[in-house]
Amino acid sequence: MVLMSNNPLSDLSPVFFLQTIILELMHASEQQGQKHCEQLIEHIAQTAGCFFEETYRDETLKNERLDIESYIELILGLKNNIGGKFSLVSGNQDCITVTNTCCPFGDRVTNFPELCRMTSSVFGGIAARNFGYAKVEIKKSIARHDGTCEVCIYTNPNAAKGRTGMEYTDTTPVKVMQDINELHSRIEASMQQLWHKQSKPVSKKHQPPAIIAKSPMMQKILQSIEVIAPTQATVLIQGQTGVGKELIARAIHAMSERSQKPFIPINCGAIPESLIESALFGHEQGAFTGAIEVHQGYFERAEGGTLFLDEVDSLSPAAQTRLLRVIQEGELERVGGKQILPVDLRIISATNQNLEDLVQQGLFRKDLYYRINVVRLSIPALSERHEDLPYLVQLIVQRLSKKYNKQVESVSREVMQKIRASPWPGNVGELENVLERSLLFAEGKVMTELDLELPSGAKNLEAWKDIREQALSKIEQSFLKNALKQHQGDIKKVAESMEMTVRAVYGKLKKYEINPANYRKLN
Repeated sequence: MVLMSNNPLSDLSPVFFLQTIILELMHASEQQGQKHCEQLIEHIAQTAGCFFEETYRDETLKNERLDIESYIELILGLKNNIGGKFSLVSGNQDCITVTNTCCPFGDRVTNFPELCRMTSSVFGGIAARNFGYAKVEIKKSIARHDGTCEVCIYTNPNAAKGRTGMEYTDTTPVKVMQDINELHSRIEASMQQLWHKQSKPVSKKHQPPAIIAKSPMMQKILQSIEVIAPTQATVLIQGQTGVGKELIARAIHAMSERSQKPFIPINCGAIPESLIESALFGHEQGAFTGAIEVHQGYFERAEGGTLFLDEVDSLSPAAQTRLLRVIQEGELERVGGKQILPVDLRIISATNQNLEDLVQQGLFRKDLYYRINVVRLSIPALSERHEDLPYLVQLIVQRLSKKYNKQVESVSREVMQKIRASPWPGNVGELENVLERSLLFAEGKVMTELDLELPSGAKNLEAWKDIREQALSKIEQSFLKNALKQHQGDIKKVAESMEMTVRAVYGKLKKYEINPANYRKLN
């Protein structure tokens, strides 16, 4: 096997052999899907934990419930005897904290951070059987490139409140994991129901959105969605480009009472500053040159539903002032209008910038910041979501295979290792791009090569944003040309089809140096 090729056969030991078997088992399990992998890890951990505890009792002749000292002796001995370097940091009736500098699975554990759950289940299962309750919080992990492991086992529910981690009772496995899975299923079902209802027939070839949440940070996001979705609170979603901020906004909408009303996503950064107010709030006939009729803005079109303002930091000062009034008063005036229009909608904003810094620099209104930031969700970068990677890869590969009519079902171990080692500055968006490029040239059922090469200069997030903007420009030009062909150069009809003002269309034509006369029919 490939893993063994790095070690001479003479160095093979029973521990190394079993480590390799477990790691290979995890890779094989990945290909079967997330549920199968979780069940396998849980089953191994629970049955092994029972065996280790019984072995310890046979050696120490202890038949009663273990006390704290005996429990510590058991878990440290268990880990250290198989190659770990665990030591006790602190221990009392409420919490035991242990740390180590060497993982029993060796350096290769970074390829399978899911194995941390095995430690969690062994430690938690034994503690729950003896103390009635346990929550295991893995604060640091070698598997997640922290350089060390720090594990806290809480045996008092009150001490465990507010702590992240897996919870165990004396009837393991636990209710908390079941609750997370059930919550995930409810959110996905709501999103899919909404998707199938709102998608146009031409969009049916696309798959409904899905959230992968196996990492603790993403599971906290799911729990937050359940809490805030039924409320009317404005939400600010922060995160790097490509982490899936719109996906989270859609989940909030799908789980809310507004789910039967429109969800309108707007990229504020893609609308020219001179047109942003008209696009958002609408305009009256004659409000400016080119305003030949009344135009309903996105706020009016989102009535009763949810308006998602991506890149909200790019709003002009005037647009920020109008937005503040809508949030405060629940009403707006179209550009050039005098009539006050009531609006009822929920606003979810998103940014990849630090709005607090922009407020201090005077680039974003302080009062508006507090209004849109009633609830803040910070979406972690993909580099912080190691547990999610295999499931994201599996989901993306399956979708791409269906899209391109390929037979690829999974990726090889070597490809997965490359994926885990990459920092992914473009996050999920970049991962999808790389997998799509690689899958197109893949043969057979397993992707064995990963094309990580990017164009020169695409070495950082700013370059990634440039690449994204170039792609959006190409799409916009293509749509514009098709609309001109369809409407034979009639700018008014083109503007209606693209939901833009006539002036905005002329601006795009000038930007891309497109002559509408070339699309008009000659009499």
